[in-house]
Amino acid sequence: MPPHPDLPLLLLIALAGLYAGTQNTLAGGGSFITFPTLLLAGLNPLAANITSTIALFPNQITSALAGRRLAGGVERLSLRHLFGLSIAGGIVGALLLLNTPVSFFSRLVPWLVLFATTVFTWGSFRRKPLHAANAIPLPALATIQFLIGVYGGYFGGGIGILMLSALTIAGQQVRMATATKNVLAMAMNASAVALFVFSSQIDWYAALALSIGGIAGGFTGNWLLHRLPEKLLRGFVVLVGFALTVWLFLR
Repeated sequence: MPPHPDLPLLLLIALAGLYAGTQNTLAGGGSFITFPTLLLAGLNPLAANITSTIALFPNQITSALAGRRLAGGVERLSLRHLFGLSIAGGIVGALLLLNTPVSFFSRLVPWLVLFATTVFTWGSFRRKPLHAANAIPLPALATIQFLIGVYGGYFGGGIGILMLSALTIAGQQVRMATATKNVLAMAMNASAVALFVFSSQIDWYAALALSIGGIAGGFTGNWLLHRLPEKLLRGFVVLVGFALTVWLFLR
């Protein structure tokens, strides 16, 4: 086990987990908070990526369970089908991470998040409701969800924004889509965690502090999810998405 970090550093990591857990529940992108925090704590990029994935998994479980009544599928593509696609994609992505360099996918991240945020913005604020447009055929939605699962198992940054974009264009209202993406994020990361948990790269002290903060953030986010107005939720997702995009292009 790595050396015990000092208490102020543990507190900083826990606070990052609290914010990231809340952000993950409402919009996604929490790993873009935890990853640089772990780098600041002295972890190398690979260790920071794996530790963040492990540490935020309990947050994803609590977020998924707390909002499970709001989650659902899209027409004949049930939540169970989406769940299975997410697990399968997560396994493929985790295996890719263990066998290929992360630099290639890292270069794609800003473009993916920019695309997803733009699509979500268009879908959320256009005058004609998306569910009336029926914009994504179900086979395409299934393929997209599997590919997001692959990306989620490999790196995971921005998967919440990507899923919100796909689900809202497919017809889900943003509150339901938020709860659904929390369940699916848990599914795709479960497979990655199962492969990463024995890695020597994990800093368990940092992971514990991050995990405690993330669990609290999950409950905070779900409390807000049931109380914030729909328009405010959409605005928050857009704000987070474009802020992440700018940060990713600048880093």
